Amino acid sequence: MNIHHLELFYYVAKHGGIAAAVRGIPYGIQQPAVSGQIAALEESLGIKLFQRRPFALSPAGRELFCFIEPFFDNVERVAESIRGNAIPQLRIAAPAVVLHDYLPDTLRRVRAAFPEFHLNVHESGQADAERLLEDREIDIAITLIEKKPRRGLHAQALMELPLLLLVPRSYPLAEAGELWKRDKIEEALIAFPQKEPVPVLFQKGLTARGVEWVTSIEVNSLRLLERYVASGFGIGVATAAPGIGSSPEVRAIRLDDFPKITVGAVWHGKLSPIARQFLAEAGLQAKALAKKGIKKPK
Repeated sequence: MNIHHLELFYYVAKHGGIAAAVRGIPYGIQQPAVSGQIAALEESLGIKLFQRRPFALSPAGRELFCFIEPFFDNVERVAESIRGNAIPQLRIAAPAVVLHDYLPDTLRRVRAAFPEFHLNVHESGQADAERLLEDREIDIAITLIEKKPRRGLHAQALMELPLLLLVPRSYPLAEAGELWKRDKIEEALIAFPQKEPVPVLFQKGLTARGVEWVTSIEVNSLRLLERYVASGFGIGVATAAPGIGSSPEVRAIRLDDFPKITVGAVWHGKLSPIARQFLAEAGLQAKALAKKGIKKPK
């Protein structure tokens, strides 16, 4: 018998149906996935566990629910007890610039409240961060966020950043408006995967100006984007995060009149005490950066 199938049946029985269970499960899972796994559980047992419409547990379903309910009702309480007696663990995913330039200062302040803890960090973009969250491999991610997070995820905005173009240092372009006046932009556009926030908002800004410029080179990290721009493969679009465009081989041109990107923290379910402390410290650091201001690239 699959334990995960039992967990899903617990939520279905507790909430009175599959649709209600999906809203109550403390992690992201779609209704078809729940239905399929409940069907697999019933097939393995050779019996129906509940009537779908109107919802009602069968005798076998009531017997199974009575058996598993005490266990799943107390899982979180036991977990909290264990966490209280163990060294705290903090698992974070963030882009390289955050891990390198900002995470150490944030963690030093976290250490004031938690002198001893295990730390695990992952360098990742938005897509990888969401996958790590779904797989429960991290506790919290610092990443670009959309206005509405995916089902099962929680998000807290930390700061807003303008978009910018990255061009080779010697490229003769004073401002982005020079590109929009052309009949056709010949240079290759280097960008993140098309469904991520940066290219989505960039294309929205282009559309407002009646400009068509599709991605020619797709990359999955700022490091790669800057490298390909520096190597003369085209013009990149990124966010004006501190440190971006600081390479001596690359020059940044801000797009202050384009939609802005929101950087924030994303997590699943309930945060542990140390993760809450980290989120609070990250918020304070973001406010300090915003107050100080991010200098316009030269």
